[in-house]
Parts: sequence; structure tokens; C-alpha cells
Amino acid sequence: MNDKVDYWLELCDDDLITAKTLFDHKRYLHMGFFCHLVTEKALKAVIAHKTDEVPPKIHDLVKLAVKGSVFDMMSDDQKHLLRTLIPLQIEARYPEYKEKIAATLSLEYCKQLLNQTEELLCWIKTRLEK
Repeated sequence: MNDKVDYWLELCDDDLITAKTLFDHKRYLHMGFFCHLVTEKALKAVIAHKTDEVPPKIHDLVKLAVKGSVFDMMSDDQKHLLRTLIPLQIEARYPEYKEKIAATLSLEYCKQLLNQTEELLCWIKTRLEK
């Protein structure tokens, strides 16, 4: 892998640690935001690997997966995760949405999001090693 890909993956690993710490401290809204960041940066690593270009400055996980040519390879559960994480990136930043989103983030639901995010990161890393 090249330096650009390594850069994105190092950021992913750091953000995953942060997401786990936030989960442990029951900071679920922020944990969801970091799960989005992990996934976004992993997809940007894919784009950097495939195109050797700087990934686009967008946050839409589905568009990034399509641009990286991995969307069609993803399972339905992985695609669902992408769509689930998108609102956590945007709406977690704006006060008018925080309470509404936070109310949906139970311990079990967040545990599932965190596990799925980590599994997706592993899946992406495996694709990059091929």
C-alpha cells in the first residue's frame, strides 16, 4: 500500500479507538459520529488505493463506496450500515437534531453500530491487501 492509503487507515484506527472510548463512556451520539468518520476514511483509503488521487471532499458514504468501486461488492447489511451512519455525521452537528437522534441511540443499538463499523473496516482492509 502507498503512503496515502496508510494515512487514511491510520486515521481510521485512531477514530475507532475514540469511538470505543465514547461508547464506554455512554457518549452514544458522538460515538455514532466517529463510526461515520471511521467508515468515511476507510472508503477514502479505498479511493486513494484505486485512483492514486486525493479522495473527494464529500461525506456521503454511499457515494464514496460507489466512487471506490466497492459498493456493489458490499453485503446488504454493509450497505444498510452506510445509510444508517450518514445522518449521524450531519445531524449530530446541529442542535435541533441532537435530541431526536440521541433518543434513538440505545446501548444495544450503539454496540451493534460499533461492531458493524469495526467489521466493515476489517473487510475494507482485506480488500486493500489484495
